[in-house]
Amino acid sequence: MIIDVWAQHPTLRHSQVSMFDSLRRWTKTPARETQIPVGATIASMDAGGVDKALISAWQAPHRDMITNDEVAGFVAEAPDRLIGVGSVDISKPMEAVREVRRCVEELNFKAIRVLPWLCDLPPTDRLFYPLYAACCEMGVPFCTQIGHTGPLMSSEVGRPIYLDRVALDFPELAIVGGHIGYPWTEEAIAVATKHENVYIDTSAYTAKRYLAELVRYLKGHGRGKVMFGTNYPMFSHAKALDGLDTLGLDDEAKAFFLHGNAQRVFGLA
Repeated sequence: MIIDVWAQHPTLRHSQVSMFDSLRRWTKTPARETQIPVGATIASMDAGGVDKALISAWQAPHRDMITNDEVAGFVAEAPDRLIGVGSVDISKPMEAVREVRRCVEELNFKAIRVLPWLCDLPPTDRLFYPLYAACCEMGVPFCTQIGHTGPLMSSEVGRPIYLDRVALDFPELAIVGGHIGYPWTEEAIAVATKHENVYIDTSAYTAKRYLAELVRYLKGHGRGKVMFGTNYPMFSHAKALDGLDTLGLDDEAKAFFLHGNAQRVFGLA
C-alpha cells in the first residue's frame, strides 16, 4: 500500500493564483484554464501505484483557494481513494476553532493544514494556539510546511525549529512538517527526533532528490518518523516515486515510509 500524505485536488481558482508563477516557471507548467476532474487525480494515483491520497483545503487570511466544502465534494467522488484535510483562517480564532470541529465531526476530515507563509506568521504566533488546542481536542494532526517556499513569500516562518516550541507546549499534538524542511533538513530531523509526535513528509521532492541526511534518517532511527508525500499536482505520483528503489531502504523502512506511519499518525484503516 502507498499513501500520499500531502496532495491537493486544485480548484481552478487555486491553480491560477499569481503567487504560483515561480513554481510554474520551475516546472515549465502553464496556468490551467480548466478545472481538473477528480478522475485525473485518480489516474495519476493509479499510474504511480498510490492507493490513497490526503487532499487538503487551502485557506489564507481573507482568501479561500480551495474550501473545506470543495474538498469534501472531491472526496465524495472517490471516497475509497481520497481523504480530506481541512484548513482554516487563523486570523479569526474562534471561527477557526469552530471550523476545525466541523471538519472533523461533519466532514470526517483526518487532519488540519495551515501554511505559515500564507499568513506571514511563524507557527509560534499566538493566532495558531487556539488551532492547536482544537486539533488536540478533536484528536487530529496539525500539518504544515517546513523549509523554504516555492512561491515568492517569506521562508523564515518555515524554520523547523519553530515546531520545537509548539511541541513543548502541545506534547499530545501530532505535527507533520511537509517539504522536508530544506535548507534546514537537519534541523527538521533534530526536532522530529526530539519530540515523539513530530514527523516529516517528503512532499514537493522526488525520491531522487531526497537529501542524504534524510535518507540516512529513513534507514535508521527515523524510520517511524517520515512519510511519503507528493505535493500533487506539482508532481505526478509516478514522478514523485521515481528513484525510490535506489535509496536502499529495507522492507520495514519502506513499509513504514509508504503507508505504515501515515496509517498510525492519521488514524487510517
